[in-house]
Amino acid sequence: MHDIRVKICGLTRPEDVAAVAAAGARYAGFVFFPASPRSVTPAVARELALGAPPGLAKVALVVDAEDTLLDEIVGAVPLDMLQLHGRESVARVAEVRARYGLPVMKAVGVASEADLPALLEYGRVADQLLVDAKAPKGAVLPGGNGLAFDWRLIAGRRWPVPWMLAGGLTPENVARAVAMTGARQVDVSSGVETAPGRKDGGLIRDFVAAASEAGAVPRL
Repeated sequence: MHDIRVKICGLTRPEDVAAVAAAGARYAGFVFFPASPRSVTPAVARELALGAPPGLAKVALVVDAEDTLLDEIVGAVPLDMLQLHGRESVARVAEVRARYGLPVMKAVGVASEADLPALLEYGRVADQLLVDAKAPKGAVLPGGNGLAFDWRLIAGRRWPVPWMLAGGLTPENVARAVAMTGARQVDVSSGVETAPGRKDGGLIRDFVAAASEAGAVPRL
């Protein structure tokens, strides 16, 4: 079996963290972006992160955050990774990585082949890439919109660092997404919710199970 690593993003309650851990996901994501229905404060995220079991990586998602906010988050929350989900430049990604000494994942929105070169550029400075659906023009949120992109755009492609597929994934389509793209890591937020910001333990379990099954090697 080839391991598929799952990230559940936008956790806001202790029961969310417990469900993510019980399902076997590898990453727990906390959003620090006030416009998002999944946004939490550093104080809330600290309590959630402290309740996470060993082995569950804690990821802070920020959008074009200044050092002041990052200082507050990193100072309060025991983190394993920073996820930059805004319009951060290549230089800014490198700067954040050096300043905080944490692995950095850079999200890159994809809608067409013209968006792919950015993945190579960011892959030279980030520790991981998040290949996400590009937000629609005028959208408030840079991610978490429940939208997918044409997975054929990245089928068979590789970048300098590990990467994670995001954008419109659900328990119903994650196996197809893995098969089409070859992704070994997947990220979900709205696809395991019953309402914006309200995670569902059953959907989390179903998503992780479907992703894990997609990584199984067929028996000959």
